[in-house]
Amino acid sequence: MTEEPTNPQADRPLLKVVSPNATPEEVAALVAVLASLGGEPAPAPRRTPEWRANHRKVRRPHAHGPGGWRSSGLPR
Repeated sequence: MTEEPTNPQADRPLLKVVSPNATPEEVAALVAVLASLGGEPAPAPRRTPEWRANHRKVRRPHAHGPGGWRSSGLPR
């Protein structure tokens, strides 16, 4: 079983040299320039807002003893 390319443009070359006088160095320079252009850089990942952070969904155990009620409302 052989796989047939589903994209008809997959068989076409990406670069076609038209000049018969092109040296291998010129072709390599052209390929290097085109390869360096590349695409857009990947966008930086967005930072998760602090209110959506997973560690905020887990509560600490309540403090027992004197001052436990007061310490349950204090910041961590």
